[in-house]
Amino acid sequence: MIRAMWTAATGMTAQQLNVDTIAHNLANVNTNAFKRSRAEFSDLMYQATRLPGTNASNVGVFPVGIQVGGGVRPVTVAKEWIQGNMRQTGNELDLAIDGAGFFQVQRSDGTIMYTRNGSFKRDNVGNMVTGDGDLMNPVITIPSGALKLDIGQDGTVSVQLPGVTQASQIGQIQLTKFDNPSGLVAMGNNLFLDSFASGPPLQGTGGFSTGFGTVQQGFLESSNVNLAEEMVNMIIAQRSYEINSKTIQASDEMMSIANNLRR
Repeated sequence: MIRAMWTAATGMTAQQLNVDTIAHNLANVNTNAFKRSRAEFSDLMYQATRLPGTNASNVGVFPVGIQVGGGVRPVTVAKEWIQGNMRQTGNELDLAIDGAGFFQVQRSDGTIMYTRNGSFKRDNVGNMVTGDGDLMNPVITIPSGALKLDIGQDGTVSVQLPGVTQASQIGQIQLTKFDNPSGLVAMGNNLFLDSFASGPPLQGTGGFSTGFGTVQQGFLESSNVNLAEEMVNMIIAQRSYEINSKTIQASDEMMSIANNLRR
């Protein structure tokens, strides 16, 4: 009965993490390029009273054993890198990546980070920056007085200047991808930092055959959170938490009955 209490307690702890993860997904349902997280679990060690295949008292062996598990533990909270829907905005500085790539940005302290959020702005000197002011890397500066900004699917950035008939190329957006994007460290603000687990950043340009994806101007990638699915997962997690709490209550009642036995 004591073991049942501890086992149910691990279940409640696991479902609390599950609910926390689902709540984070729901909170970011409207966050550009957000990737939902999924909590994963594994069972704890088993107490084996009798192993399968051991000799029986009579002729033969036991076909099955007696193994009682000790509960559950969290293994990981993994990102699901499924492409989100493309939402057309018409803003020439809104970019979406259709594929596996990331935009590369530079923070004020020089740290290079990676993002899927292509909601870029133009700062006071014409540089393309994120909403938090992080520079696109390599830096792309839009000339003052530019009439039109055009960004190709390969990331080529061109502008139409007054008095000039042909567009002038001013830069090239570099995309980055990773062998294991699930190994990236989430830093908040839609930013990720590479790690030993993610592997080194692989840089290249957009395109249909490059493996980095294509750059779509005038679009933003939506969150890949599915509201209906998350609500179902929330109900399941809530019920699992409730059942584990009832297991503790039932074990406590059984102990009370045993303690009150009379000869």
